[in-house]
Amino acid sequence: MKIPKLYYACGIFGCAIIIVAYVKWSDLKPVLETTERAVVDLKNHLNSEPSRTDEEVLYGIMFDAGSTGTRIHIYKFTQNPQEAPKVTDETFKALKPGLSAYANNVDESVQGINELLTVAKEVVPMSLWKSTPLVLKATAGLRLLPGEKAQELLDKVKQIFHESPFLVKDDCVSIMEGKDEGISAWITLNFLTGNLNDPTKRSVGMLDLGGGSTQITFQPSSETTLEETSASDIISFQIFNQMYKLYSHSYLGLGLIAARFSLLGVVQGQALKEDEELTSPCSSPNFQGEWEHAKILYKIKGQKAEKPLYESCLDEVAKIFSQKIHKTLEVKDLEFYAISYYYDLATDLGLIDKEGGTMTVNDFETAAKNACNMEVHQGAYPFFCMDLIYVSLLLQELGFPKSYVLKLARKINNVETGWALGATLRYLDSLNKLQY
Repeated sequence: MKIPKLYYACGIFGCAIIIVAYVKWSDLKPVLETTERAVVDLKNHLNSEPSRTDEEVLYGIMFDAGSTGTRIHIYKFTQNPQEAPKVTDETFKALKPGLSAYANNVDESVQGINELLTVAKEVVPMSLWKSTPLVLKATAGLRLLPGEKAQELLDKVKQIFHESPFLVKDDCVSIMEGKDEGISAWITLNFLTGNLNDPTKRSVGMLDLGGGSTQITFQPSSETTLEETSASDIISFQIFNQMYKLYSHSYLGLGLIAARFSLLGVVQGQALKEDEELTSPCSSPNFQGEWEHAKILYKIKGQKAEKPLYESCLDEVAKIFSQKIHKTLEVKDLEFYAISYYYDLATDLGLIDKEGGTMTVNDFETAAKNACNMEVHQGAYPFFCMDLIYVSLLLQELGFPKSYVLKLARKINNVETGWALGATLRYLDSLNKLQY
């Protein structure tokens, strides 16, 4: 039986189609399998916990223009989605004198600012320069200057910042209010101790003793504190999507350096006449020494007094505090960290080591009595007696009993304990750079 030619042709054509389809399927199969695997991997990724590749790295640069020096803090943060940020590194450098020392020659401040900016360029990766905020906040040193002189300094810094490659906003340069300084330092301490944004932990209070001012900040839990406190000292703010209500008070002019000038009877920044000497009520009669501050050299001599030196100095220090300090009874029941000059003074005297430690208010008072009883003060540090009395009396005026135990620290987890970190976190938060 013969197969018709038409059927024969159709059979050959059908075989050809089958062969072509098979070849095409062989070519497409690996592609389809790869696509299917990719879809499965994507589903698994979306259903899994965030991995290290989800972690964002960002930086923040904060200039602290204090009364005794200008410091730069460069923070490196990492953050996973839906989590609070972590500080993984801090670069710190300080220059003296403070920015306020250039009030009469603003252009001289340029070199120091540029030197610190060079450090920032070395630390922050170039690819992140444009997204890294650059901020300067000045404290009591500039708050104590006449308004025009302070503004000239701020304008000069702002000009330099705008020439830098970093992210610079209109509010990049400013003078901090004392309460903001206290709040930012409180944020720093509670962030570093893991108490921030954790309702299971009680926050710690903050005591900061600077050169021109001193602050106390804590989270009140007593209704009595709220009732007896001026409304201006109760501050509410938000960070990390959490609201906080704090007591914060700043005492301008009651910083340690400002107190020295008050006790020596001279205006800060005012040079002495040739051969003029300042009389210290907190130095023994036979003492003579020198103290340099903000490029001005002060000659100091002791003073004769009818009372023993400790009692005589105590009387003079008490006059500084006369009716200026608000005592808050609740503080004795809270945990407080004392930073800045509290820590510096204790380490200078060897009362604690560089890692920090604890001291009672009475420890400061005992050290003051010992220092005042010394016949000859160390020439490099003529203020042991004065400073220790000042600190011990300040703490008591604030409401801390002599038996109260303070924690003193310069760093926690290798990060500085001052206000700079807290202010950086607040600034990043305001720019919506922190996602949680």
